[in-house]
Amino acid sequence: MSDNNLLSPNSAPYSDVEDIKIRSNYLRGTLEEVLEDRITASIPEDENRLMKFHGSYMQDDRDLRNERKKQKLEPAYQFMLRVRAPGGVVTPDQWLMMDRISHSYGNGTIRLTTRQSFQIYNVLKWNMKKTIQEVHNSLLTTLAACGDVNRNVMCNPNPDQSEIHAQVYEWACKLSSHLEPQTKAYHEIWLDGEKVLDSKEEQEPIYGHLYLPRKFKIGIAVPPSNDVDVFSQDLGFIAIVEQGKLIGFNVSVGGGMGMTHGDPNTYPQVAKVIGFCTPEQVIDLAEKTVTIQRDYGDRAVRKHARFKYTIDDRGVEWFVEELKNRLGWGLEEARPYHFERNGDRYGWVKGNKGKWHFTLFIQNGRIKDEEDYQLMTGLREIAKIHTGDFRLTANQNLIISDVTTQKKKQIEALVAQYGLTNGKHYSALRRNSMACVSLPTCGLAMAESERYLPSLLDKIEPILETNGLRDDDIVIRMTGCPNGCARPALAEISFIGKGPGKYNLYLGGSFSGNRLNKLYKENIGETEILDSLTPIIKQYAIERNDGEHFGDFVIRAGYVPEVTSGQYFHV
Repeated sequence: MSDNNLLSPNSAPYSDVEDIKIRSNYLRGTLEEVLEDRITASIPEDENRLMKFHGSYMQDDRDLRNERKKQKLEPAYQFMLRVRAPGGVVTPDQWLMMDRISHSYGNGTIRLTTRQSFQIYNVLKWNMKKTIQEVHNSLLTTLAACGDVNRNVMCNPNPDQSEIHAQVYEWACKLSSHLEPQTKAYHEIWLDGEKVLDSKEEQEPIYGHLYLPRKFKIGIAVPPSNDVDVFSQDLGFIAIVEQGKLIGFNVSVGGGMGMTHGDPNTYPQVAKVIGFCTPEQVIDLAEKTVTIQRDYGDRAVRKHARFKYTIDDRGVEWFVEELKNRLGWGLEEARPYHFERNGDRYGWVKGNKGKWHFTLFIQNGRIKDEEDYQLMTGLREIAKIHTGDFRLTANQNLIISDVTTQKKKQIEALVAQYGLTNGKHYSALRRNSMACVSLPTCGLAMAESERYLPSLLDKIEPILETNGLRDDDIVIRMTGCPNGCARPALAEISFIGKGPGKYNLYLGGSFSGNRLNKLYKENIGETEILDSLTPIIKQYAIERNDGEHFGDFVIRAGYVPEVTSGQYFHV
């Protein structure tokens, strides 16, 4: 019997994407052949599905679509390439490599993602192999940066707890390595590796030949900072530190941000804490969790295929029992913890061993040069002399880490020379903002995001200043569609694209990232956005309690109800 006659756990036939994976011969498909086709800059959609497992999406420049159509040209096809770095830590040489390939093969910019990865854009099909080879030669990879596998493992950069960061980062690296796909396809296609003559020799001991029903995400948080938004992860680990020592992790399961407009069966969800494990148990626990999703996730309906739905449909108690059966041991009771924030701390912080860490605000994660803000050039010059590392934060910012006292003066001089803190006048709102890429390259985008949020903030900042709130931290996020790439459902204020120039406005997320927000107004443009926020901000300034965050206030003031579970997100 053919694999495509198999049924999903809900007794429905497999989706077409599952059939593509079945026929792919462990992610090979015909990628090697179509990449050599010079007649078109595109690849077939089936191969594009497989391309994601190799770390890339085919896109086209939507700004140019109509003009190219008039000229009877195919769309301006190109590829976005995502480079995976566990915990977001890279060396100066690796940073310089990303700078170099962005100019050699991309559009001359780098984007820091919300999963502590790199993305470069506008890579042409015939340059993909050379680009991936340069990434590989720097000891980074694009394998499993996208696709139905475990994605980049996130961890708290934690510059003020350096010793703990070193430990959680080590576990992030181990998790990332253990959960990598084992197929030789990546090495064959991109790195000229020896071809496997008989695919029966190959095995995917964790994923199987079908891989997962959908993507899977893991993050490690270190209280009191929840900068990785651990409750947005399919599987989260919350570090428990006692007397300066990492004793283990609380485990959370079932988070996820994506949904579909108009489909109440889809919703964002916050993960649930189910217990505690020791550090040595992390790898086994992660593997068994992934295999449960492999075996029970919905392979018929991709919109319903994320791990959050597997848990919500079957119950968290079912999952805990199934996990125990597979592990052969049970979780301990969860330990106390407390989160205070999910943003980054900016400026210089002194860590252990006399080393310094400098966190730099990067608006929406985009590394590029502008006339009075030579960000890309400045970071390139810093990388040339830096002897520590770079850490990409989960909020699209950058930490120049492990700086010696001697190098600190040199780096401070370069920061000043290239105007890297020209944004120091930014309000606290802007420094707590995030946006997805959206237009012109994302095929799912319904509205602008990265290109629009800065100008919208230009109009919101005076409202805050008028009410004495310029220096008050408020988490604000924008996405061009409801897929949730900038984790908008956790923000105190968020905008999710509905159509050109139109957004759904959500309010009431938690400042520490443990509560979903709620729809306040639907399908509104800029004028109504500002008219809606102005009186709320004014009331917040006047009536807030001491230390009360904006998301908590709008719930107390009755603007939106509290949402503790995604199953009530649309109610």
